[in-house]
Amino acid sequence: MLSRLAPGVCLGFACVLLAGCGGFPAGPEEGAIAVPSPNHNARRPNFVIIHDTTNDSVEPALRTLTNPVRKVSAHYLIGRDGTLYQLVDEERRAWHAGASWWGGNTDLNSASIGIELDNTGAEPYPEAQIVRLVALLKGLKERYRIPAGNFLGHGDVAPGRKVDPSRYFPWERLAGAGFGLWCDEQPLTQSPDLSDPLVALQAIGYDVTDAAAALAAFRRHYLGIDADGEASEAERRLLQCLVIARRRQPVP
Repeated sequence: MLSRLAPGVCLGFACVLLAGCGGFPAGPEEGAIAVPSPNHNARRPNFVIIHDTTNDSVEPALRTLTNPVRKVSAHYLIGRDGTLYQLVDEERRAWHAGASWWGGNTDLNSASIGIELDNTGAEPYPEAQIVRLVALLKGLKERYRIPAGNFLGHGDVAPGRKVDPSRYFPWERLAGAGFGLWCDEQPLTQSPDLSDPLVALQAIGYDVTDAAAALAAFRRHYLGIDADGEASEAERRLLQCLVIARRRQPVP
C-alpha cells in the first residue's frame, strides 16, 4: 500500500517505471563524441495544471497513473484525506495535459507540473485535500517562480476536451493565496482590443478555436457554473478585468 509522502519524495517503483518510458534517450547518441559542458540546468516548469481523477477512491487512480500501458501520469496525486503521492520527479516531463494550448504554448506537458486531485468531478473538494494542495503550490511557486496567472485547470488548457477541475473547485480561494488569476468586476473599458469577448479570452490565454468551449471553460473557472450561450455584459466586464490583471502581473 502506498504511504504518505512529503513533497519532493518519490515513490521509487512508480518514478523509475514512468521515467523509463518517458521518451528520453537512455544515453549519448551513437557515434557522438562526449564533451561535457557545465553550462546547463534542469528544466524550470512555468505552469501548474490541476486535474480531477474522476475516480471514487485513490487506488484506481494510482493504478492508472503508474500503468505503462495507459501512458498517462502526473507529478503529484492528492487523496481526499490530504495524502500526497509523488509519481514523477518535478524535473521530468509527466504525461498529463495531452493536446493543450495556453497563450500560444502548445506543449504544456513540457512546461508544467501536473497535479491530480482524487475527485469524481461531481463533488466538493475536502478541506484536507485543499489544504495539502495549497501547501504543495506554495513550494512549487517558490522553487520555480511560477506567475500567479499560470496556475490553471486542465479544462482551461484543453477547452471542449476536458472539464476538470469541476465547477466545485475553489479557484477564488486559491487565487487569494496567490495561485491563479482573479479580480472583481470593473466597468467596461473603452479599449477596442477588449471589446470582443473572444479577444479578451485569448488575451487571458484561452484557445478560442472553439469559441463556445473557451467561454464555457472561463465560466467554469471564474463563475463556478456550467453554462452555454453568449457572454453577458457582466461576463464581459469580468473578462476585461482579468485581462487587465494579467497584464499587470509581475514578470518572475
